[in-house]
Amino acid sequence: MQQWTCTTPGQMDLQEADMPQAKSGYSLLKVRAIGICGTDIHAFAGNQPFFLYPRILGHELGLEVVESDQFAIGEFVTLIPYFNCQSCEACKQGKPNCCENIQVFGVHADGGMREFILVEDRYILAAKGLSLEELALVEPFAIAAHGLRRGQIQAGDQVLVMGAGPIGLFTILIAKLKGAKVEVSELNADRLQFCAEQLGIPASTQTSYAKVIDATGNLAAIESGFARLAHGGQYILIGLQKQAIHFSHPEFHKREAMLMSSRNATIEDFEYVMDLFRQGKIRSEWFISHRFDWSAVGSEFPSIHDPARKIVKALITLKK
Repeated sequence: MQQWTCTTPGQMDLQEADMPQAKSGYSLLKVRAIGICGTDIHAFAGNQPFFLYPRILGHELGLEVVESDQFAIGEFVTLIPYFNCQSCEACKQGKPNCCENIQVFGVHADGGMREFILVEDRYILAAKGLSLEELALVEPFAIAAHGLRRGQIQAGDQVLVMGAGPIGLFTILIAKLKGAKVEVSELNADRLQFCAEQLGIPASTQTSYAKVIDATGNLAAIESGFARLAHGGQYILIGLQKQAIHFSHPEFHKREAMLMSSRNATIEDFEYVMDLFRQGKIRSEWFISHRFDWSAVGSEFPSIHDPARKIVKALITLKK
């Protein structure tokens, strides 16, 4: 089989590899659709935390069952790509998304940019009516849903989402579905226009918000968000970057504000998002702006984050 490997920052190589061998408790899956994530882009650029090279990227996946004891052959599935130990304190507390020994597929362990993968059955979720493209969007939507659940976002909340990349857009949509009053902070005019025209969300107009959510992973943006917090507010960091964060303790303290991180997602978030897709409240065509096939991965990756391309969400498709 073939696989694309990020051998060093800025370099994707197409390689030949052995087929995975099926075994008990695992399913052999054919990769049919791969969503390009900010993590993949940052890894390719060389600025992704928790990352070593070489690495096979890809964890937003639409898959087809090839061999399994638990799932029907030909069935469409996706996976929860956060492989956990089940024995650390976080796992015992029901938080496998932040397992002390976590192995994120495509980050700490080789991921899905290969024709076939072997995955433990406990991480696999049956489509139950979702398409391959929808399945490839479930994981990033679950990231957004988890952040909103962490922040206990509910109807009527004044919410500022900073950043209108894919995770920001997905956060905006789900917050809106929850009945929150959402505004967005974004420097890219095209993305602001997308928010206004496609999601009905205006650019930020207020000086402070009860809930501020960072989806940029940009240090300057993250640090600026502290000043946008209302007194008694919450700041939820979905975005991730490498540097130390600096903020004024007196300004934060006087607000009696809460700062929290949001890492990955749990099965509850995945199931919630999949139900939203089934109800038609989320549709993949709203966000997938670019598609390219397997052979184009090496040529597409260097410019995939170029603002001039106006990519909302890119998807790699593989033939059956």
